[in-house]
Amino acid sequence: MSASSPSPVSAGQPAGTAAVPPMAPAPSTRRGTRPGRIRTRRLAAAIAAAGAAAGVWAVAGPLAGVQLMARASAHASAQPVGPGAVIAVSLLAGFAAWGLLALLERNASHPRRTWTAVAATVLAISLAGPLTAGRGIATVIALCCMHLAVGAVLILALRRTARR
Repeated sequence: MSASSPSPVSAGQPAGTAAVPPMAPAPSTRRGTRPGRIRTRRLAAAIAAAGAAAGVWAVAGPLAGVQLMARASAHASAQPVGPGAVIAVSLLAGFAAWGLLALLERNASHPRRTWTAVAATVLAISLAGPLTAGRGIATVIALCCMHLAVGAVLILALRRTARR
């Protein structure tokens, strides 16, 4: 190779052309896992959490005969808790948890540990809602079970997808 040639020439290449390195695989948030697969698992976690809440609602409401009523605020009248609201709020919680995990993966030195601690704290605080808004002990128990079911699914499933 002469001092004037700009790059090394590989065997079998014409003179004056540089060797092109092979394409590197797409980066991922976990070693050996593609970003698309992580998104799929996180979406599945949000859907599973909504399914768990709907399952608790079905057992407590229609099957056990508990009339699920809750107040939105201290001065509001009690409203029925229907399956649509249960699923919608559970999905919203799942997407919020996913967003928080993604944010922590970008900014925290230990995102899995940080996310687990924050998620467990948010779950504990969220139990104040059913304890204060539920109308009747059966409703309070059912709403707490919904919160715990959603929290358990999200914490365990999203934790498995988190970067260490």
